[in-house]
Amino acid sequence: MQQLILASSSPRRQELLRQVGIPFVVAVPEVDEHAVHADSPAELVERLALRKARAVSVRYPGAIVLGADTIVVVDGEVLGKPADRAEAEWMLGRLSGRSHQVLTGVALVRGDEELVAHEETVVRFAPLSREQIQWYVETGEPMDKAGAYGIQGRAAALIASISGDYYNVVGLPLHRTVQMLTQFGYPIFTGGAG
Repeated sequence: MQQLILASSSPRRQELLRQVGIPFVVAVPEVDEHAVHADSPAELVERLALRKARAVSVRYPGAIVLGADTIVVVDGEVLGKPADRAEAEWMLGRLSGRSHQVLTGVALVRGDEELVAHEETVVRFAPLSREQIQWYVETGEPMDKAGAYGIQGRAAALIASISGDYYNVVGLPLHRTVQMLTQFGYPIFTGGAG
């Protein structure tokens, strides 16, 4: 069976692939995410995912390399990972009582073959008090996550609703990823994927 390489150090993406029984090897891409620019958030996540997959693909000729990138967008502004607690509190304040979009770009690369797509999910936070924001930031959970929250963790208590793919918000839209892998000829549903 063809080897799948996950071009990501994200423990959440690794956990999601394991959850659906897809074997993979992790290879961390060396990509300057700040050097990538685009005209839209969707284009940005697709470019970042593709850049990550390409960066790892050169080290694994013949393998399928999966790259992904997730961003949070509110009022057209991309919220990355907070630099410190103050920025995490500011981000959560921006999200409080409002809807925002979570976009994940997914890219597959095998040699010269490339397949890129993105998924978008709308998340609505409940109105948050200053105490709730401080409580959540004190957990440390927001610090390595786009938009300063992890839906799969304690932030679940702060979210009023979600429209779209839950796994996209975690960091990898599983259904879309499986569709893309199947399109790429990776044998997920034939008993060959563990």
